[in-house]
Amino acid sequence: MIFVTHFAAFRRFLAFVAYTTDMPSTLIIVGICLLVVSVALFRGVPAAVRGGRWLGGAGRGLVGLLLLALAALAGTISVGIRGYRALTYEEVAATVKTEPVGVQRFRATIVLPDQRLAMYDLAGDAFYVDAHILKWHPWANFVGLHTAYELDRVTGRYNSVTDERTRPHTVYSVARTRPVDLFFLARRFKLLGPLVDAEYGSAAFVAGTKPAEYEVRVSTTGLLMRPVIH
Repeated sequence: MIFVTHFAAFRRFLAFVAYTTDMPSTLIIVGICLLVVSVALFRGVPAAVRGGRWLGGAGRGLVGLLLLALAALAGTISVGIRGYRALTYEEVAATVKTEPVGVQRFRATIVLPDQRLAMYDLAGDAFYVDAHILKWHPWANFVGLHTAYELDRVTGRYNSVTDERTRPHTVYSVARTRPVDLFFLARRFKLLGPLVDAEYGSAAFVAGTKPAEYEVRVSTTGLLMRPVIH
């Protein structure tokens, strides 16, 4: 129980450090400096012992051990920060503006990261977007393999189930042809199996009944939509 409590506290500490600093390389530099000094102190221990300076040798050894422990701590925190950032990584997949044009009708203007622009008139009460998500195992995040995604389609969503069954539906594809289909490769080749954690669909929706602007973001947990504040 104590271990779990300390581990949770350590994760909160990593989150705080990751949030408040943008210089993980500083910790690496500090860790290397501490390591160099500790090695220098350790190299002086045999000479001090041979010269009969037992107390000085013991002091050098203890200080060297302390600096070595601090270097290890700095390295651990640096790796922890990088892992925390990787596992909470978010990428803007699209920017969406909604504008009502009638009863249960609205226009959605979508801007993709490659500056492709799409404008659709949708029927419903909410803007709905879904995507294919390819999630790597957490350890793969450390080597730069972040969650892969592909936006698939947008549609209008009704709040009422009855309206969903009886009212008109509008659906549009926003997927594009890619030179390399990563999702096909993940399904086709077992060699990627140890790297792939999960492949699934994810969706998010927001009200389309008022003028608004949102960012469609993708993270390791799937899609989410955040309002844009100007």
